[in-house]
Amino acid sequence: MAQTIHRGIKTLLDEANREVEAIKAPDLIASAKDENILIVDLRDPREIEREGRIPGAFHCPRGMLEFWLDPESPYAKPAFQQDKKFVFHCASGWRSALAAKTAQDMGLKPVAHLAGGFTAWREAGGPIERVEPHKPKE
Repeated sequence: MAQTIHRGIKTLLDEANREVEAIKAPDLIASAKDENILIVDLRDPREIEREGRIPGAFHCPRGMLEFWLDPESPYAKPAFQQDKKFVFHCASGWRSALAAKTAQDMGLKPVAHLAGGFTAWREAGGPIERVEPHKPKE
């Protein structure tokens, strides 16, 4: 007998968007150079190589978020131990909404996410830094 999913992705996204601040791209563009904000890019490295990145953003692959956030984890990253506002982003705002809620649930504060993700940033004319593709070692 197949298992039934009781809380689907729509429910999880609705909860995340109710509980986490969503910043519009023009507002983040205007405050991106604020030293009290750390923009966290959750996208896969191939997405970053293909699309570019927000200058100065900290890259944290979504699959490592919980491990990098937890100061007790052997994988903890100092970037998440700073006294800053953490603004998460992905390509379209779904992964970042879920990630920001997870970070908030783990005690990271203040957190937000970029509504519409990198796509909204690009469409709003935000600066983009090109990233050279990773070349495999020979």
